[in-house]
Amino acid sequence: MSETKPRKTYDPTALERRWQERWAETGLYKTDEDTSKPKHYALTMLPYPSGDLHVGHWYPMTPSDTRARFKRMNGYRVFFPIGFDAFGLPAENAAINRGIHPYKWTMSNIENMRGQLRQMGAMFDFDSEVVTCDPEYYRWNQWFFLKFFEKGLAYRKEAPVDWCPKDNTTLAREQVVGPDRRCERCGTPVIKKNLAQWLFGITRYADELLDFSKIEWPERVETLQRNWIGRSEGAEIVFEIEGYGPLEVFTTRPDTLFGATFFVMSPEHPAVEKITTPEREDEVRAYVEKAARMSEIDRTDVTREKTGVFTGAHAINPANGEKIPVYAADYVLMGYGTGAIMAVPGQDERDWEFAEKYDLPIVRTVEPPEDFDGKAYTGEGQAINSGFLDGLGVEEAKERMISHLESEGTGRRAVTYRLRDWLISRQRYWGTPIPIIYCPEHGAVPVPEEDLPVRLPEDAEFIPTGESPLKRDPDFYNTECPTCGGPATRETDTMDTFVDSSWYQYRYLSPHYDQGPFDPERGAKWLPVDQYTGGIEHAVMHLLYTRFWTKVMRDMGLVDFDEPMLRLHNQGHILGEDGEKMSKSRGNVINPQDFVDRYGSDALRCFLMFIGPWGQGGPWDGRGIEGISRFLRRALSLANGGSSDAEADPAEITRRTNRTVKKVTEDLEGFRFNTALAALMEHTNYLLAVRGGVGEDEWKDALRSFALLLAPLAPHHAEEMWSAIGETYSVHEQAWPGYDEALIAEEEITLVVQVNGKLRDRVAVPADISEESAKERALASEKVRPHVEGKELRKAVYVPGRLVNLVVG
Repeated sequence: MSETKPRKTYDPTALERRWQERWAETGLYKTDEDTSKPKHYALTMLPYPSGDLHVGHWYPMTPSDTRARFKRMNGYRVFFPIGFDAFGLPAENAAINRGIHPYKWTMSNIENMRGQLRQMGAMFDFDSEVVTCDPEYYRWNQWFFLKFFEKGLAYRKEAPVDWCPKDNTTLAREQVVGPDRRCERCGTPVIKKNLAQWLFGITRYADELLDFSKIEWPERVETLQRNWIGRSEGAEIVFEIEGYGPLEVFTTRPDTLFGATFFVMSPEHPAVEKITTPEREDEVRAYVEKAARMSEIDRTDVTREKTGVFTGAHAINPANGEKIPVYAADYVLMGYGTGAIMAVPGQDERDWEFAEKYDLPIVRTVEPPEDFDGKAYTGEGQAINSGFLDGLGVEEAKERMISHLESEGTGRRAVTYRLRDWLISRQRYWGTPIPIIYCPEHGAVPVPEEDLPVRLPEDAEFIPTGESPLKRDPDFYNTECPTCGGPATRETDTMDTFVDSSWYQYRYLSPHYDQGPFDPERGAKWLPVDQYTGGIEHAVMHLLYTRFWTKVMRDMGLVDFDEPMLRLHNQGHILGEDGEKMSKSRGNVINPQDFVDRYGSDALRCFLMFIGPWGQGGPWDGRGIEGISRFLRRALSLANGGSSDAEADPAEITRRTNRTVKKVTEDLEGFRFNTALAALMEHTNYLLAVRGGVGEDEWKDALRSFALLLAPLAPHHAEEMWSAIGETYSVHEQAWPGYDEALIAEEEITLVVQVNGKLRDRVAVPADISEESAKERALASEKVRPHVEGKELRKAVYVPGRLVNLVVG
């Protein structure tokens, strides 16, 4: 049955509301479970419920929705869920600052954001929603913790943390603010301190995490993860330290051992206090306290002058038996390696700077080339000043030295990693309680599975002391030991919120399933995630943690694959009008509601996809939405009849339609939403120019194809257009149009694109492309945009059929 013609008065908000109601009534976006179709699990990173969606939320979500719709129209059964990453510091701060419980604040925000998400027009499956602060969800965080504990993957040990000496509490990384590293709550300078903390053993999977062979992820993400894991091959060498005993250091250059002229420890190293001589105590203590107030980024900044302090102690170089001074220096971090290094200034630039500053010996152990006029030499060459290694090349010298160390019992071949185990303890309330009970007799005892979830108390008292409210809640804190029934206390740390997002894609499958973290039958139909979208800023935290989590689940027998998401696409950032990343903390967020109320959500969706390549992001300029709004209105007017004096060749309409179908298909497959829209705008101009000049059948076919191509990008307007041309509801249940390659090839040319006379790209365009369209295609090129962004376009020189030269300044 055909739909009625749309109203002549153009009111995008009424149009969209009408279709959203129809979609809801008919269950249009209920997930298709037809297993005869290929699956496509599409996932975009779940948002934090901060109160309102801003344009920074729309920017990753609406193109992801467009891509999911496109896959659905291409014959896939698509699962596209949404949820809320609801634990975390902002809600706890709101509780303190506004006198409202975090749960109430969070759920109120979620209710508001649900409505805004529906208004977006996305095909989210809201029946699969998860909210991570719901006990029904975090019960399984705790269940996983117990399984990790059983496998030895969850353990407790002393670890360095940021500590507020005024509030007497540890701080999460985001609670340390400013270049001088102060507590965001009280402004006190933060120090480093060792505390008993819970960790997950991610380092056991370090080598597996370096294998990206089973996933198609951006090279940049892979590089960031490789660098973060930081696998290094070399040797562990034992130095005897006066007043302490043997201490191992790791080096990738054991061949340079003869050139080790001093020894450096992290200021936090427990040996520093033990080896410091009495006359050096005051100076060393002051230096250690100063280093504790610095961030790791500052301490490892290669441009910063290296500083240190002599402890008064010496170490013995095992290669030559020489005594070398031991320093504490802040450029060595306790969290990496053993917290100590052998310093070889002749072959290391940092060590050279340090040696020059403190007048320490410099011995070259590799012969530099004759024309080398620098300081530390880090290249290849023959060993010198190295006893039995002299004359050997670097690799051979490494092997010879390792063999020597192993035969002497002073070292061994080793592999080390920059990656450290994941510290999950947080000393705050609004997170998953860690399910451990402390018994005076039995120590740390896991909470029995049947007693899960360990719920957060609802009557927590929020006093801004910096301590978790759980410590002051006797009903929560005091309990019985599951082993002996005697009096015991609960762990009051809660889990890092990255735990919540490490496995949420599994819970989406069955958010109310109570026999396990997810229903395995449904998992078999949908897992793993086929396409993930989100920001690259999560590369070495969330994206690394979720890979680790899936590998543990595989080893537990919960899944039979190795990676959580087969493909990943990173979007860029939508920037505020100040040129900075859009965020509430910066005060530069743009409220999408203002634009939705005026132009409709389709216009905002398309505008965000049109401003530039999605992978690059771009600045917000609300003036540009006017042009998108005009395009949608003009596109819709195609369905309302009209006439033209032009006589169009039916074959030409067919050729142009095929060309547009190919272009849009390839662009949506490749996440090039801006150029897909540019092609549709160009095709709209052509259709408007020839309408009334062709037969009814050819015109109807052209409009059908156009509505289908528009559907993923502007779902409401496409539905309206589909209805107006008399087609059966719904456009979103139709097959994606195909194209005939033979009709296209003969009608395309290659257009050279220059910027200020320099070749920047070559693009395939229609042979009869207009000057305006050629300019639009040139500006939309991903290779061209970096050369024109932020510059004034002074003119565009068009040579028909050959080139476009963009002149910028």
